[in-house]
Amino acid sequence: MDGTASPRRRWLPAMLLVGVVYLVAGLGFAALANGAASQQMRVTWRLAAWVVSATTLAAHFRLEYVQPGGSPRSSALHVALAVALGAFGLAVAAGVHARGSNQDPHLLALGLWPVITALPAYVVARVTGAILAAIRRSA
Repeated sequence: MDGTASPRRRWLPAMLLVGVVYLVAGLGFAALANGAASQQMRVTWRLAAWVVSATTLAAHFRLEYVQPGGSPRSSALHVALAVALGAFGLAVAAGVHARGSNQDPHLLALGLWPVITALPAYVVARVTGAILAAIRRSA
């Protein structure tokens, strides 16, 4: 073996890395928002988290879409899996936080947060891929 990933598995390391980026961004911006001195600053940190997440999604989609053999469907699936992974990590962190503050952790979050975030990510990436494919065909 030459150490390179097969084309079918090249997406896995990127998906894992992007999932961690979502987790770190979520935790980091939440900490900044919680420590904000004003409501306006809290909202600003939360908006910054959305911008970073949207930029990450767009960059990940582009990476997936331009790879050889990348299709709109597989690109959207890989993007959605990364989003789901990040959301699962955030649900775990929320559960740990709840236990630390003597609250009951909401175990439903472990399943719901990934689904609730991955479905819109899939739709956005799938629609974007379809539009780009149509533009590519007409050019």
